[in-house]
Amino acid sequence: MKQLESSPETKNELLNAALAVIRSKGYSATTVDDICRKAGVSKGSFFHYFPSKEHLAIAAAEHFANMAGGLFATAPYRTPADPLERLLGYVDFRTAILRGEIPDFTCLLGTMVQEAYESNPAIRQACDKHISEHAADVALDIAQARQRYAPDAQWTAESLGLFTQAVIQGAFILAKAKHGPEVAADCLQHLRRYLELLFSSSSNTKE
Repeated sequence: MKQLESSPETKNELLNAALAVIRSKGYSATTVDDICRKAGVSKGSFFHYFPSKEHLAIAAAEHFANMAGGLFATAPYRTPADPLERLLGYVDFRTAILRGEIPDFTCLLGTMVQEAYESNPAIRQACDKHISEHAADVALDIAQARQRYAPDAQWTAESLGLFTQAVIQGAFILAKAKHGPEVAADCLQHLRRYLELLFSSSSNTKE
């Protein structure tokens, strides 16, 4: 084991290990030993940075959200001027990154909150915070698309932003159940078609 108690890389290694192990085994089944083994560090290193597995999980939720935020901030769907194109491009991008093994593309936040929503309020709150922040980011494009294409719609951008995340998280659950990404890709294509239909009555009048 590497002794990295004073190394600035150690905390990051532990966080990355938490992402990998918890997405693979789940929060409850993951032990501190599992994370240390994956990170290649000692337990002393772990407890130097985190007083408990719960504290690591909360930090890992933020770490995951920051990594995802960086990925989405530079994604191709950000480029179009049309907000509806950006919204549909977001769904296409989410579909395109369904690659690798199931733990590689599923969501740490969704994985943890399913287990800990009742037993661990601190983890639930951390997951809710980051899922809601991402939904709010998607809702920015939705709000602009609504203003342009469906100003009289009876739904809100915020509710549709959360709905997109509900579909995506549900798609991840089905991918786990079916043990493959194909069902998740199908769900996201249905989401894309739904969004197209939602805006279609006004998009025909686009200038």
